[in-house]
Amino acid sequence: MAHDPIRVVVWSTGGVGSIAIDAIRRRPDLELVGVWVHSPEKVGRDAGELAGGTAIGVAATNDADALLALQPDCVVYAASGPQRDADAVPDYLRLLRAGINIVSTTSTSLVYPPAYFAPDWRDQLAAAAASGNASFYASGIFPGFGSDQLALVLTTQSKSIRTVKATEVALNDHYPVASVMMDGMGFGRPLDFDPMLKTPGFIEIAWSAPIHLIAEGLGVKVTEIRGSLDRRVTDRDIDVAFGTVKAGTCGAVCTRAAGVVGGHEAIVIEHIIRMARDVAPDWLSSEHDATYRVDIEGDPDIHCAMTLGDAQGHGAGRGAMAATTMRVVNAVPYVVEAPAGLLSSLDLPITLPRHALE
Repeated sequence: MAHDPIRVVVWSTGGVGSIAIDAIRRRPDLELVGVWVHSPEKVGRDAGELAGGTAIGVAATNDADALLALQPDCVVYAASGPQRDADAVPDYLRLLRAGINIVSTTSTSLVYPPAYFAPDWRDQLAAAAASGNASFYASGIFPGFGSDQLALVLTTQSKSIRTVKATEVALNDHYPVASVMMDGMGFGRPLDFDPMLKTPGFIEIAWSAPIHLIAEGLGVKVTEIRGSLDRRVTDRDIDVAFGTVKAGTCGAVCTRAAGVVGGHEAIVIEHIIRMARDVAPDWLSSEHDATYRVDIEGDPDIHCAMTLGDAQGHGAGRGAMAATTMRVVNAVPYVVEAPAGLLSSLDLPITLPRHALE
């Protein structure tokens, strides 16, 4: 029996939103009925053209009331900005209360709602989902897949496990936002500069959700999360998208968060970012622009490396953006079908892509 397409709104037309618009228009089971934009100059423009393609007959708007009036089944929420959750949570509450399901790449800490850093907001979201009989699901690539669900899938081969370690190794010279890269992460700054990453508790909070998601999946309890930051300088100037990383300043950053189970560091998430491949040569490296590794110590030992981009190792930035987007677009039918509430990957079947094989 044929079913009516799922009616979808895309919230923002940045990198993720643009890919979502293009993906939805290709799907016979999904119908794009509206697009929200922040910039006044985008209002009234065709969503397909904003996404870098051809016109599709859907005009972008900044009128949230008009989009709610369309009564979509689901919103693909992809807005970004410095106050991500603070800006997004009021939108989430409004949509959920209106009975509209949400899939989001914005709030990465909600990949595992029980570990969300803002319990008051989480409780409000849960109440809104219950009152509107709607569901919320957040995902992405790291966290969302590479740091958590991929690891859990691989553990289905395990007899016993001592440690699970998920690592992203990335070349991020293409990222253009200086405030994030320099003030947030410390690139291009001397090592005596304290970036946001060095704020006490920041790393532990940032990676709490995937660590606790893995722990619940494996039926264990995390008693503590230990965070650490390591930085290395470059010995030469490196020209990158946000400017020049001068010799003698930070050219590589490694964050590590370890979940303690049974007295030892059992679930570890590590994030290694470089401005050039030859900085910090003693750290784990990759020939690709981005590699996502899972290493499981146990019976048996398991080692898996996932790369994005072309065979030469380039284009990982675009690949990671597409993978992030499709993690939530492919989840739309499953989230619409799911019981109301705040969902994680543990609450859904594998969100296999429908109509993707050409």
